[in-house]
Amino acid sequence: MSYSVKEIFYTLQGEGAQAGRAAAFCRFAGCNLWSGRESDRTSAMCRFCDTDFVGVDGSGGGKFESAEELAAAIDAQWPVDASHPAVASGRKFVVCTGGEPLLQLDAALIDALHELGFEIAVETNGTVTAPAGVDWLCVSPKAGSRLIQESGDELKLVFPQACFDPVEFEALAFRNFFLQPMDGPDRVRNTELAIRYCMDHPRWRLSLQTHKFVGIR
Repeated sequence: MSYSVKEIFYTLQGEGAQAGRAAAFCRFAGCNLWSGRESDRTSAMCRFCDTDFVGVDGSGGGKFESAEELAAAIDAQWPVDASHPAVASGRKFVVCTGGEPLLQLDAALIDALHELGFEIAVETNGTVTAPAGVDWLCVSPKAGSRLIQESGDELKLVFPQACFDPVEFEALAFRNFFLQPMDGPDRVRNTELAIRYCMDHPRWRLSLQTHKFVGIR
């Protein structure tokens, strides 16, 4: 199959359990909860998304006709200097995100990335079952959608969301539970609410979008 990718870039993971880790990001185009067009936001299932995943015109983006071609483009973002700490560790790391990456990520691409030595992380809304072979699975449920993927390495709940009580997720098979304050005009208040909830419910940990604070992608 071919793959539609908005952008590919090298940065630090900014949030969740892997925050601070060097990573190649592959942002797939398209999502099943919002078209990505502002004119459709008020009717979308997810109305708070702050990511541009429309089209294939971002840095490193494009149409890739094979898994090997896309894996090579991701690998090209990784530092080639053997003295670079990310290389010396021997653990190349790719974050497949979107949009909704599981609309496109398949066994062929997973195999191609593993062949190049990548540990594969996925950030998904949980409405599509993850394929076998994903090394780190982060699920971020969205109110109004049906959660299909009920297990993984971390559940990262954007907070607060109408009709969502974090306690309803605590029986699911995740290793880590994070609350991430919803960005936007109420970010300060939402951060205070998330802090208070985590202090009152110690199973939950606070996730902050540190990449926004330090000014990286």
